[in-house]
Amino acid sequence: MADVEQRLAALEAQVAALAERLAAGPPAADEQGAAEPPGGVFWALDGLKQRLPEDGPGAVLYTGAVRLADQHYDWQYGLTVDAVLDTDWTELAATLTALAHPVRLRLLREILGGRHGTAELAEIEGLGTSGQLHHHLRQLTAAGWLRSAGRGRYVVPGERVVPLLAILTAARR
Repeated sequence: MADVEQRLAALEAQVAALAERLAAGPPAADEQGAAEPPGGVFWALDGLKQRLPEDGPGAVLYTGAVRLADQHYDWQYGLTVDAVLDTDWTELAATLTALAHPVRLRLLREILGGRHGTAELAEIEGLGTSGQLHHHLRQLTAAGWLRSAGRGRYVVPGERVVPLLAILTAARR
């Protein structure tokens, strides 16, 4: 329990530091227009390293501040390398498999973009029949990537927005 409390305290400190940086406004841009965050390019990594034991195996952290339409999502999550390696990865297959279909990825993008109703989604070309649409929506809902908002409307749960975007970012080559 002490380990969990220590990790929670470290994460809270990191969130507070990030909030301070966000309150300070956007970083200044260099001559080419590229912005370098205060503290250098690896400010998040440097902050993580400061919170880890030097002789430990390390940790993985992902974080994001996302504004979509009228919604704002702040999210941060981290695990030690030992915790990740000790997990049964096969339990994650269904969650990842739900993302492994072009129509489902398109649905998630459209829902994040503001199309929430099945009628709106059915109008999109290339998504298939209404039966196929409902099949894909059920798969995404079962895996936790979508939540029914009632009356044929769907949303990406707030706690899944940044993780979804992090997975998509990591999948880039």
